Amino acid sequence: MPLIPPRLLRALESFNSAHPWSHNAHYHPWLLRQLPRGFGRALDVGCGSGDLVRLLAARSTGGVEGIDSDPQIIAKARELTPPGVSGVSGAPAVFAVVDARDGIPAGPYDVITCVATLHHLPFTGTLTRFRDQLAPGGTLVVVGCAREEDAVDALLGAVSVALNLVLGWVKNRGRGAGSRPVAMTAVTRPPEMTFAEVRREAIRVLPRVRPRRWLFWRYTLVWRAPLA
Repeated sequence: MPLIPPRLLRALESFNSAHPWSHNAHYHPWLLRQLPRGFGRALDVGCGSGDLVRLLAARSTGGVEGIDSDPQIIAKARELTPPGVSGVSGAPAVFAVVDARDGIPAGPYDVITCVATLHHLPFTGTLTRFRDQLAPGGTLVVVGCAREEDAVDALLGAVSVALNLVLGWVKNRGRGAGSRPVAMTAVTRPPEMTFAEVRREAIRVLPRVRPRRWLFWRYTLVWRAPLA
């Protein structure tokens, strides 16, 4: 979140509590456009309640694994994923309790995704693991959170505040009072790295990566592993 005046921040938090919506799910359609129409094995790191895993499964021929360190949210992901949800070849969508700080399941993966999770993990070490577990030609897509620092961040933050109010109202029309997207229940913490720091380190670890700043206090990294 940006460094905005405390009074405005409290008002914004109050509005969001009454009109909740997932900033992360907002980027799922964009994320899917960065991927091939079909791919093999996929991994979603910090999968939460599994929304993205279920979307990835519709394109996967090798199965999709969703991992998260929270046993309760993994239990919810399994509950929300019908037994018939699987990759296009019948490979399953599965979930596991894994703390990515200790490593990720062994690849290779054709797709690795990580949404609003990287700032909870050692940045350089985690990106290195992602790089090393991608198959040749595989795709890594990160939607991350960075600490506000410069005028561009401030401008994007100001626009995001206004759009956040509009989308919160639109997305909650007809929703029952007190309802809250399951994917938004996980505990979060503020990011420590600025976008400039993220960009500099990402380029060092992932040559030719594409870092971009976006609305709603997010940035993205898209990287494709070199062919063998």
